[in-house]
Amino acid sequence: MGIVLVVSSRAHTGGLPATQPWSGELSPTLVAAARIVATIKASEAKWITAGGRALLVWSPCFAFASYRFGPSGTAFAASLLLASVWLICLRSARAAVHFTLGIPVRTAVGTVTGLVGVSAMALWVPGLGMSTSTLLVLALSVFTLTAIWEGLVQRLVGKRRIVVVGPSSAADAVAEAVAFEGHTHFTVIGAVNDGPDDTFRLGSVAELSRIVDIERPDLIVIGNGEASSAAIDRLLTTSSRDFKVVGLPHFFDYAFGRVPLDDLTPSWFMSILHIWQRPYTRFAKRTFDVVCASVGLILAAPLMLVIACLVRLTPGPIIYRQIRVGEGGRPFTIYKFRTMRRDAEEPGEPAYAQENDPRVTPVGRMLRKTHLDELPQLWVVLKGDMSIVGPRPERPEFIPMLEEAVPFFTRRLLVKPGITGWAQLRRDYASDLEGAADKLSYDLWYVRHRNVVVDLAICAKTFSTLFMRPGR
Repeated sequence: MGIVLVVSSRAHTGGLPATQPWSGELSPTLVAAARIVATIKASEAKWITAGGRALLVWSPCFAFASYRFGPSGTAFAASLLLASVWLICLRSARAAVHFTLGIPVRTAVGTVTGLVGVSAMALWVPGLGMSTSTLLVLALSVFTLTAIWEGLVQRLVGKRRIVVVGPSSAADAVAEAVAFEGHTHFTVIGAVNDGPDDTFRLGSVAELSRIVDIERPDLIVIGNGEASSAAIDRLLTTSSRDFKVVGLPHFFDYAFGRVPLDDLTPSWFMSILHIWQRPYTRFAKRTFDVVCASVGLILAAPLMLVIACLVRLTPGPIIYRQIRVGEGGRPFTIYKFRTMRRDAEEPGEPAYAQENDPRVTPVGRMLRKTHLDELPQLWVVLKGDMSIVGPRPERPEFIPMLEEAVPFFTRRLLVKPGITGWAQLRRDYASDLEGAADKLSYDLWYVRHRNVVVDLAICAKTFSTLFMRPGR
């Protein structure tokens, strides 16, 4: 049933109605439940959200149990047991998987973890034995219903309201980042500081507790500066406790999956070596790379032969070789299918690749749009010079210039470069220093948060981008 839903809801502070459109294929029950959530205060909506999630996870479990045991108390107890395992795993995934990776990734991790738990439980609980196909159908049902519910509620409950403690320029930066990222989850109310009055200023730091009691923000972002300690003192005296507090760099990290270079200090890199940092061992990373590269080369071998014949139609070599800088600043040779003319660069005069680059051949343009020119790099991954996921490898000719112009640029060399990566997904080719700095902010986020789940999420997003938005 195709629908177009428009919900007019009031923010929990009693502000003007906020109309938010959504269109898609949903059952009337889900829509009706989500509309109820949209009219409830944000502090209360989480309980309705959790209840809806529990009901949707329990429903397919009860359907299976009723088929197995018939409509009885045994079926009800079995369905509660199955649903509990999945709900616990879904909750753990929401806490463990980074917010910026999105609802589908967090839900998929929770569903897969729950599938393992349910499979193990079915072996030990009499009468709960299930075939592989039944388990997969249950898992798919849990993933689909939960992802739809979480996405719908996130759209309808309303944006999280933010107050920035710091100069109005910091609040402007947050608001611009929200707009630039196309984020629908946050809205900036204003700034609290001791500077001159402007249209974005809500009041002074001394008035912070009163401002919080009136505005009822969901999140308070504190910028670096002398006002931060005074702000914390004021927040501890507020009558409201329905808000969270986060520093400006950590807010960018959480909300946008990048690090604000202007607010970055050398001490930030301590978080990479922090005692609470979960390790992503070289063995686990290397195993992931070898498995993915080997499978990729086997599957892509026939296609690579066709591409080689197409590239050979224009003068020049089939494989393009170039020196790049890898982990620890060590140089290595990268291999790609040639996409440019033979005379694309003058000797000794390196140049950035550009969007719609005139040096690209017709075949090369197609290869770049589909990123099939990257396939020979799978061999470089097997050699150990690159990873499947990591920062884009840079040319040594550009390193001194970038190191001088972009703070902390060489810190991206703490890990191996990758065929795909977080920065490549979030931003297109960098053709100038500003673009390089922008991509570095995403690369540093990856350096800090890399793990198997993040790598798998980046790979999944890469494939979805290739099929849904080729050329990105």
